[in-house]
Amino acid sequence: MTIAGGLALIILGSILKYAITWDPTWVNLDVLGTILMAGGAVGLVAGIVATALRRRSRSGADVYEQRYYRDPPSP
Repeated sequence: MTIAGGLALIILGSILKYAITWDPTWVNLDVLGTILMAGGAVGLVAGIVATALRRRSRSGADVYEQRYYRDPPSP
């Protein structure tokens, strides 16, 4: 999950938990909002860790190239 996906789940969960006053009988919106916020927090942490690991592995790799010629290049 990406960082934006985690943030989207947190926002959606907080809207369901705190902003909606409608109370349907077949689903508890407070519990659903809490579950979405928890899942978004886990996804956000996973996205940050994945981004940090990806940046760390790329920054240490230097590109080094050697070329060997059998004959000198023609002018």
